[in-house]
Amino acid sequence: MELDRESRVGVIGAGAMGTGIAQVAAAAGHRVVLGDAAEGAAQRAQAKVARNMERDVHKGRMSRDAADELMSRIEFQWEPLRGLGAYRDCGLVIEAVVEDLAVKRSLLKSVEEAVEREPVLATNTSSLAIAAIASACEAPHRVIGLHFFNPAPVMPLVEVVPWIGGDPVVASASFALMSRWGKTPALATDTPGFIVNRVARPVYGEALRLLDEGVADCATIDWAMKELGGFRMGPFELMDFIGNDVNFAVTTTVYHGMFNDPRYKPSLTQQRMVDAGFLGRKTGRGYYDYGPDAATPQPTKDPNTGLLIFERVLAMLINEAVDAVLMRVASPEAIDLAMTKGVNYPKGLLAWANELGPARVLGWLERLQAEYGEDRYRPSPLLRRMVRDDRRFFQ
Repeated sequence: MELDRESRVGVIGAGAMGTGIAQVAAAAGHRVVLGDAAEGAAQRAQAKVARNMERDVHKGRMSRDAADELMSRIEFQWEPLRGLGAYRDCGLVIEAVVEDLAVKRSLLKSVEEAVEREPVLATNTSSLAIAAIASACEAPHRVIGLHFFNPAPVMPLVEVVPWIGGDPVVASASFALMSRWGKTPALATDTPGFIVNRVARPVYGEALRLLDEGVADCATIDWAMKELGGFRMGPFELMDFIGNDVNFAVTTTVYHGMFNDPRYKPSLTQQRMVDAGFLGRKTGRGYYDYGPDAATPQPTKDPNTGLLIFERVLAMLINEAVDAVLMRVASPEAIDLAMTKGVNYPKGLLAWANELGPARVLGWLERLQAEYGEDRYRPSPLLRRMVRDDRRFFQ
C-alpha cells in the first residue's frame, strides 16, 4: 500500500482540527477534499485557510503564487455532507469529527461503503480506542490512528497509532507519509490516551489536587510550574486554553479506559467547572476571568510552596512517563519526543529523570504514598528497578 504525493486526501470534519489537517495535506502537494455535515462549516473553513495564507504571505513565509496554489488544491464541499461520494477516489480519508465513539464508528463504516477503492481510513481521535473504531468496518485492517495536535499546521507532532488487527503496511506507510508532510511522527500503542494524553494527565490532575487541598491558588500553581519548571503555560492557564470540557472529557475517557485506575481519577472541581459552564477562554471564564475588566490574580511567590508544587507535579509526570515505557505504550525516545513536540514541555520527562536521578524521583513518590496512603502515588516498578540497578534511560 502506497501513500504518495499523488494520493488524493479526504478530510471529514471542517472544524479547527480538520481544516488544519486539510491545509497540511495541501501544503504537502496533495489534492484535498474537505467536507462537513454542518451548514456553513466548509465556508468557514475556506475563510480560515485563506486568512492563514494571507498571514503567511504578509510575513514572508510564502509567495502569493504559492498561497494561491495551495488554496486551489483544497476542494471545499459547499453543501453539507449527505453522502460521501466526494471521497470515492481518495487514497487516504481522515475523520476529524466530534470525539464520540458511536459517531466515529458509523462515519468510517459509511466511508468504507462509499469509496471505489481501498483507502487508508484514519481517525484523529485523541483518546478513543482505535480497535473500537476500526471494528465497525468490513476491512478494519486499513484503519489507523493519526492524532494531530492543534493547530495542525503549526504543531509538529502526529501520534501514529496502529491497532492489534491493523495491517503493518498501513502503519509504516502512514508513518512515512507524516514525515513527508513535515511532521514529527511518534509511534504509539493503542492504549487510553496514547502517549501525550496519558503521560500529561498528572500535570492537570496533581495541579487540581493541590488546589483542592488548599496548598495554593491557581495563579501560584501556574507560577511555580513556569518559574521553577520552565513550562510555557501553567496547568490552569492550559486547561482554560484547551477548554475545561475537553480536558475533563479526555481525563474521564482515560480513567475509564484504564479501568478506574486512581492515577487518572478526574477532579470534582473540574466537574463543577464544566457543570457551571466555566469552560475557559472560549466562554470568558474558567479558572481565570477573561472579562475586559477582570483583574489578573497575582501569585504568592513563596519559594518553599513553589518547590513543593513543582516537585509533586514533576514526580507524577515522570512516574507516568516511566510507566508508559514499562507498559510498552511507546519507546523512551518516542515518549520524550511526543512530550516536547506535542505539548512543548521544556525537556523530555525521561531525560529529566536522568538529570535528577531516578532515586530522587522515587523518594518524592514514596513520601507522597506514605503520607496519603493512596495508590495514586504508587511508583512504577520500572522506576524501582532503575534505582536498584543504577540505570538511566538512553544509555
